[in-house]
Amino acid sequence: MRHGKKNNHLGRKTAHRKAMLSNMAGSLIEHKRINTTVQKAKELRKFVEPLITRAKENTTHNRRTAFSALRNKHAVTELFTVVGPKVGDRPGGYTRIIKTGNRLGDNAEMCMVELVDFNELYTKEEKKKTTRRSRRSKATTEEAAPAPAAEAVTEEVAVEDTKEESAE
Repeated sequence: MRHGKKNNHLGRKTAHRKAMLSNMAGSLIEHKRINTTVQKAKELRKFVEPLITRAKENTTHNRRTAFSALRNKHAVTELFTVVGPKVGDRPGGYTRIIKTGNRLGDNAEMCMVELVDFNELYTKEEKKKTTRRSRRSKATTEEAAPAPAAEAVTEEVAVEDTKEESAE
C-alpha cells in the first residue's frame, strides 16, 4: 500500500535528493530552461513553484526562506529581481514540462522544464504593424539629408580660413 507516500524518492537518500532539487531549481532560475527526466521534472515543479510564489513579494523573510531552499545567492537574487516581478500577476503554474522523447542509454523519458513567462515563442505580445513605404521616397530623403551637412562643413572651414587670413 502507498498510504502517505507523497513524493517520489528518485532512488536517492533524503540529503542527496534535497541537494539535487536545490541545484536543479537554481539552474532553472538562472537559465530559465533545463533538460531532465520527467520524474525529476515533476518533483522539481513541486519544489520551485512555492519559491516563485514567495518571490512575488520581496521581503527579508521570503529571501531567507528562498535561500535556505536554494543555497545559492545568485539564484536568489535572480529569483527576486527578474523572475518574481515578471510573474507577479500570474496566480500559479509558473513552469511548463515539455516531453522530448526517450534517452538513448537507458530509455528514460526525457523532458524540458521551462519558466512559462520566459519563452518568447508562446508569449502573446503583439508586434506593431509598420506601414510599408516605397523605397524611392526613403532614398530621396537619405540623399537630400547628407548634402546640406557637407555644405555646412565646407562653409565652416571656409569661414575659419578667412578668419585666419584676416588675423595674419
